[in-house]
Amino acid sequence: MMEQLKIWREDRTLAHVVPFAVFMVFMLLYQFVGEAMLWEHDHAPWYRHWPEQFFYPLQTIATLAVLIFFWRHYELKWSNKVWIGVAAGFVGIAAWLLPTTLYDYYEMTGKPDSFFEKLSGLAPRKEGFDPGVFSDPMAYWASLILRVFRAVVIVALVEEIFWRGFLMRFLLKMDGNYWKVPFGKPAWISFFVVTGAFMLAHAPLDWAGAFVYGSLTFGVAVWTRSLLACVVMHGVANATLAWYAMTYAKYGMW
Repeated sequence: MMEQLKIWREDRTLAHVVPFAVFMVFMLLYQFVGEAMLWEHDHAPWYRHWPEQFFYPLQTIATLAVLIFFWRHYELKWSNKVWIGVAAGFVGIAAWLLPTTLYDYYEMTGKPDSFFEKLSGLAPRKEGFDPGVFSDPMAYWASLILRVFRAVVIVALVEEIFWRGFLMRFLLKMDGNYWKVPFGKPAWISFFVVTGAFMLAHAPLDWAGAFVYGSLTFGVAVWTRSLLACVVMHGVANATLAWYAMTYAKYGMW
């Protein structure tokens, strides 16, 4: 078993795909097992009353362990172009938050019903992950810190390592050694497939924002040729999103 783990650890493709796969498996488990666990009763234990408070920390710890296992493969080198990722993170998340901000600004009411209404993103976005369900301060802060760590560190690493670090390359040389493709090499196929897949990984309410954000991240990858710049962009965007969600009670945003 140990020998097999050593072999897997040397595989660059597994290093870029497995963390994303582990993360998504937990999302599927949450959707099916979490729904089955849900018991909205006064005497329900916390993990059955709020299954997300149980699954998200497990997902964070498991994915972090996999990232550490494969860490040697990730090209996270510092350069001055990383600052481009910081600026792009603020711009990208501003576009993502615009629809729900406009919803409040124009004092709109109700929720979008049809599929096409949902595509607009004009919704209150109040229902979602809320650490405030815990009255105990320690439980509240543990929930909030783990959730922010998941968004800012785990999600940023997992998604950029997979979407930009692996898939952008794989699409350009599927029948050969795609690791010879330089990071950030531009091509229309990688733009449309990666950006489209990134959109589909989110709810329809977020598709417009995901398209703008995904397009901008593709541009950052091409311009900087830096995986770290893309990871930093994602981390800055998610940190801003976390602040926005908690400040304006927009828990459905994260």
